[in-house]
Amino acid sequence: MSTMTVAKSELVLGGQKSGKSRRAELLARQWLDAATNHRAVLIATAQPWDEEMRQRIARHQADRAKRVPGMTTAEEPLALAEAIAQHSRPDTLVVVDCLTLWLTNLLMPAEATMNMPLQPMDSAGVAPLLIAIENAAGPVVLVGNEIGLGVIPMGREVRAFVDALGRLNQDVAATCQRVTLMAAGLPLTLKDTQ
Repeated sequence: MSTMTVAKSELVLGGQKSGKSRRAELLARQWLDAATNHRAVLIATAQPWDEEMRQRIARHQADRAKRVPGMTTAEEPLALAEAIAQHSRPDTLVVVDCLTLWLTNLLMPAEATMNMPLQPMDSAGVAPLLIAIENAAGPVVLVGNEIGLGVIPMGREVRAFVDALGRLNQDVAATCQRVTLMAAGLPLTLKDTQ
């Protein structure tokens, strides 16, 4: 992956531990190395709701600091479009990690009870994000999970979430110049319109 070029916008999809975040970090490092005035900002959407998640976030932060020491982090679990607009500049690459957790935060807020139905999400709810990607002054790399490749899940709420994530991935993929699918640490370019 050392010969990658940074696109104006790229969606990096894949399963868990497929290399999605690593690709985004490599793009950020490449961007930072290309010019002394370049900056990189990671917009983190994860929320530390339990001890395991707190440890996972701390591990990701430590690993990221070693791999891309010049990248700063901004935490934003909900207002993603606004965060992209706030941090995007011509000299700044914005990494969003990840869309899946952002959607989880919107549709299944942690403070909700287990008996509450999944919050609805339609294309109008995604529109501000798509506009922010299109209007970004600098490059944007978005990381998301592809979870629709397995069996149809049991449970109405889980099926609704898989459907909502699939629609989100399609909408973001249509907006981005490049879409990359990661599997076993290897990138497969699905779309490249640069």
